[in-house]
Amino acid sequence: MNNFIYNIPTKVYFGKDEELKIGKLIKEYHAHKVLIHFGSNRVKKNGLVNRVEKCLKKEGIKYIEFCGVTANPVLSFVRKGIALAKKEKVDFVLAIGGGSVLDSAKAIAIGVANPKVDVWDYFCGKPAPTKSLPKAAILTISAAGSEMSNSAVITNEKTKEKKGFNNVINQMDFAIENPDLTLTVDKYQTACGAVDIAMHTMERYFSPVKDTILTDALALALIKTVNELGLKCIKKPNDYVLRANMMWASSLAHNGLTGFGKEVRFVVHPFGHQVCGLYPNVAHAAGLSAIWGSWARYVYKYDLKCWQKFAKEVWNTDDVLKAIKKQEDYYHKVGMPISLRELKIKKSDLEKMALRLSNNKTTSLSGVINLKYEDMIKIYTSAY
Repeated sequence: MNNFIYNIPTKVYFGKDEELKIGKLIKEYHAHKVLIHFGSNRVKKNGLVNRVEKCLKKEGIKYIEFCGVTANPVLSFVRKGIALAKKEKVDFVLAIGGGSVLDSAKAIAIGVANPKVDVWDYFCGKPAPTKSLPKAAILTISAAGSEMSNSAVITNEKTKEKKGFNNVINQMDFAIENPDLTLTVDKYQTACGAVDIAMHTMERYFSPVKDTILTDALALALIKTVNELGLKCIKKPNDYVLRANMMWASSLAHNGLTGFGKEVRFVVHPFGHQVCGLYPNVAHAAGLSAIWGSWARYVYKYDLKCWQKFAKEVWNTDDVLKAIKKQEDYYHKVGMPISLRELKIKKSDLEKMALRLSNNKTTSLSGVINLKYEDMIKIYTSAY
């Protein structure tokens, strides 16, 4: 078990009507003007943005709206938000939405606080930022876990690169989680959420390092629970209890809890990022579910004991290959793909994705085994 630092600084306000505290909470940061950042007009039509703005007005806090975040948020839009925030002298960023909105908000907060550096440099591995504007989230979908994670993911639409940037400075100062706000999430997005939540945990569970007994037990319990919740939420979308448990699972899956003591190596996510980079209309979770089974069959023999435990605890079988098939069957059951062909990915693009993932055959992807270009192309081809 590795040394680790336990630090999850995001404060969570969980439950019904917690968003009505937003004015008082932001006032504690001595904010004068807030950038209210969201995606579609759904949160305006359902009255959420209006309720938030009333709370801000009550506390004498000015605000400006910045709407239009898309799935797989793009760099040009982030830069536009940074420019607007600078012009309006914004000193607090409030994200209302899901992972895409939250990731975009994190990037904007960093960009405004570090005006002499282009924000994309941070996603390319340049020196990390030392500061960020204070920021918070009102969650409206259970999926990415960005409300408590230290990561942000942005797509450069010009180069068609999707990159993640992990740093404690990305942590939200606080997050509001009211399960009522997720009751109208449709079946497909609910399924995407279930895939993403469980995948964040599986990436941690299947990372190297043994003897993380409690951490692994927490991870397996979360994976199994989310698989069950995904189906139940689709069948009973208005069930507050189900949605509440799914929402909390989203946060626990990506705040580090299920990976403490391990050498956490995200492997499936980088494979998926190449898909979404070339095909931005593909949902993040769909890219993950389409690849997971092929990756699993390729690597399971290298850590058989770990996979046997997953098979037994999550799918109640001693047969690892059967458990992998059951996980894939589950994806299909909730309406998610298990092949790149289902996503209408061009077979001719598989090599391009493998080349990008391997930085033109110069780097490998480390996990239980190191995956080189030759391994990557085999996994992509198998996933097709």
